[in-house]
Amino acid sequence: IGGAAPIANQSRGSLQEMEQVDLFTKITKWSDRVPSAELIPSYFAKAFRTMMSGRPGPVFLELAWDVLLQQVNDPKIPDAYRTAAQAAGDPTYVARAVELLGVAERPAIIAGSSVWWDDAATVLGELARHANIPVFLNGAGRGCLPPDHPLFFQHTRKQALSQADVVIVVGTPLDFRLGYGDAFRKDAKLIQIDVDATEIGRNRAVSVGIAGSSRLVLAQIFGGLGTMPDRTAYVQDLREKERGKRERLGVHEGSDQVPIHHSRLAKELSDVANEGHREPIFVADGGNFVAMAAKSIVLKTPGSWLDPGPLGCLGVGAPFAIAAKLVHPDRPVFVVQGDGSFGLNGFDFETAVRFGLPMVVVVGNDAAWGQIRLPQVAMYGEDKSPGTQLAPTRYDRVVEAFGGWGKLVTEPEGIRPALQEAIGSGTVACVNVMLDPDAPAKSGMMGYAV
Repeated sequence: IGGAAPIANQSRGSLQEMEQVDLFTKITKWSDRVPSAELIPSYFAKAFRTMMSGRPGPVFLELAWDVLLQQVNDPKIPDAYRTAAQAAGDPTYVARAVELLGVAERPAIIAGSSVWWDDAATVLGELARHANIPVFLNGAGRGCLPPDHPLFFQHTRKQALSQADVVIVVGTPLDFRLGYGDAFRKDAKLIQIDVDATEIGRNRAVSVGIAGSSRLVLAQIFGGLGTMPDRTAYVQDLREKERGKRERLGVHEGSDQVPIHHSRLAKELSDVANEGHREPIFVADGGNFVAMAAKSIVLKTPGSWLDPGPLGCLGVGAPFAIAAKLVHPDRPVFVVQGDGSFGLNGFDFETAVRFGLPMVVVVGNDAAWGQIRLPQVAMYGEDKSPGTQLAPTRYDRVVEAFGGWGKLVTEPEGIRPALQEAIGSGTVACVNVMLDPDAPAKSGMMGYAV
């Protein structure tokens, strides 16, 4: 929602006058200007219909100054103005998917954000268990299977997808995260499910494309499955590889090195945040620290991981965390915060303090734009990586200045006590942890996508 100069003064050079509606047209599902106060309800009804239909997304409405000053004596407020009904898949295409799964020897599932939006977590787990199919999650789909689900896999996605003969791609685009479709072997049969039919077949041909709700289409496929081939050996082999990867990660998670290793911080954060009956929400805002932390942080429930998605934009930490705490006041919120990204919207932690919204901000401080610096140094050398180093800033003191709580941690044994103190502070708390800037490269855990 954006304000604007009075309609009577538009195009006359009013203060802050700009073509906002045109500006937002390319990056929203709908962008428009409300012409009068009496039309505000109907425009807002359309806004929510548009936002929540098909693939969810933002809209923009402009309300000029004089429209906001208008009075309406008998406003007509719409009721039952949108539907939450979901669309099922075409039965013919569902039958084709069932047929492929019935003969697959090494199937896999990659499930993304629409599994969360369509409330498909339960049926996803049931289908995977019945058909004995390994599941990998990305985007907002993270957390949609519990960490102890027998078919949930996290660390062997590259191996599994490159070897699978049939892959269900549900609610996630074939974008850079899946190698634009090249993450799968060349002869793999793809079953792609998406509420947006224009996504089906983008970047790679699919064997079966089904437009519809993730929940309903997965339920249709599950309902059509009969006796499945014995995939025990296949799943056990993948589980052994998963265990090996997990053990190698565990070496870094248990590291006592100083400066602190990113994975040690992430493991301590996961353990403390998930203690007891807590159901934490994690907000991810950073580069290398977030990419590495995502391998170690355990997600108990759907909707417990918020990140900027494929845009990868920094600065979402404080805004996302404020929203999460307002929606879920009884759940603890943890911000997985890079030091560079803190500099973008970190002052909004003052907003959280002012509105009494407690949260724990864990800054992985390597005093660098690490995800940019390390590849530049590797390719061009130390003298040709300009502007990529930062100061070892005391972000904990910044949050203290806002009226919150802060602590600097430089030794690995200090992480857990600091996190526990932060939770107990009952306010916005910043745990500023000094990390080894070279750890991502030395550990072979650099993450950079184009």
